[in-house]
Amino acid sequence: MERQKKQKPPVKPDTKYPVPPFPKQEQEPPGNEEPMKPQADHGEKSYQGNAKLKGKKAIITGGDSGIGKAIAIAFAREGADVLISYLSDTETVDAQDSAHYVELAGQKAVLVKGDIRNEEHCKKIVDKAVKEFGRIDILVNNAAFQMGRETLADITAEEWIKTFETNMHAMFYLCKAAEPHMKEGSCIINTTSVNAYNPSEILLPYAATKGAIQNFTANLSQILLTAGKGIRVNAVAPGPIWTPLIPSTMPDIEKFGKDTPMGRPGQPVEVAPAYVFLASDDASYISGATIPVTGGRITI
Repeated sequence: MERQKKQKPPVKPDTKYPVPPFPKQEQEPPGNEEPMKPQADHGEKSYQGNAKLKGKKAIITGGDSGIGKAIAIAFAREGADVLISYLSDTETVDAQDSAHYVELAGQKAVLVKGDIRNEEHCKKIVDKAVKEFGRIDILVNNAAFQMGRETLADITAEEWIKTFETNMHAMFYLCKAAEPHMKEGSCIINTTSVNAYNPSEILLPYAATKGAIQNFTANLSQILLTAGKGIRVNAVAPGPIWTPLIPSTMPDIEKFGKDTPMGRPGQPVEVAPAYVFLASDDASYISGATIPVTGGRITI
């Protein structure tokens, strides 16, 4: 009789990963992985694939770090080739590390640097994916900008516009450019936020964009399905997740995530499986939906 594998004991979700307080730390936006204390977990050692995305071709914006990096690792280990879009030279080392893990999984990694606020650059991302992969099966609109501000007076018009251009306009540009290259069975996954349901008083522009993304996702899903395109559109709503964006844009990070029912922030690796599910054939009857990954924060 074959001996059964010894199962690991269950882990309490509220103590599975580091719990605040965290060391006081600051970075310049958009931040990098290496200085973070504690280090974020993107699934480098833990994520195991099951060929759920075998042969798929994906674009991930903001794939250099944080949630985007965890998605890139997970997608590659599930069998997908990945184009990683990132902003600037300051993120090149993180982007190259993401690409390294994609290649370690035996998949093709393509890096494209540039500002997605520019529509022509968004078209360049799509054109590069089509040139390298031949098609686009999955578009993950994940890149985002935020800044924590205590008062309305602290928010400049330039910052308001930049937030909408990065989080909302770029999503429109990329979807519009990618859609002609996406065949039936393809999908778009947008990153919204728990802030779409329960907006933070220090993230007014960011929370407003995330509410817009909720509406955009639901509306676009109807447009593409009723047009017979066969392209599903869904979203993931993360709660407080430990990424470089946090020490570079938020005050009081020593307590970050403590106000969730689990009492801690999530790790990027804990968010990535939601994207894998929505990108896979397991989610073939799901469109216009949002999966919350919020550490227990309510999203109704």
